[in-house]
Amino acid sequence: MIKWYSSKDLSIYFDDTPFVCIRYSLPSDTETEIKSKKKYPFVNKRDLLVRIVYHKKNDRTHEFSIPKGYCFDGASVPRFFWRIIGAPTDNSFLIAAMVHDILCENHQYIMNDRELSTEVFNALLETSRVGKFKRYLMKHSVDTFQRLFCRWGK
Repeated sequence: MIKWYSSKDLSIYFDDTPFVCIRYSLPSDTETEIKSKKKYPFVNKRDLLVRIVYHKKNDRTHEFSIPKGYCFDGASVPRFFWRIIGAPTDNSFLIAAMVHDILCENHQYIMNDRELSTEVFNALLETSRVGKFKRYLMKHSVDTFQRLFCRWGK
């Protein structure tokens, strides 16, 4: 396993280097394929095993896979904030967005721990060298959105 991030509270490992590509629309695509690529323009290009060790909670360990072909929308940054934070397509957000999206779709991977999903997102942004101010805005925006609109268990 490759140690991707480590702190006193959290460690994140991947079994291989994440590899994300953009899905382009082709002239031969159907309307359905074009809509799908517009909504989810990014694709994970290899099967990826992720291990999260939450030191803050007695080294609780979570392991899950992100399948090859998993499509996601990048960072969900409203257009109004692009000048401050950056566009959803910013490559420094992609790995964090991919892992966070898979956790949002599969709460059971981390025992319905919304706070952990936010910490993982923040840690992966830090690893991608996203600045403190942008990270702060993104972390708290994601956490607020999840608290208000997503169905995370306690």
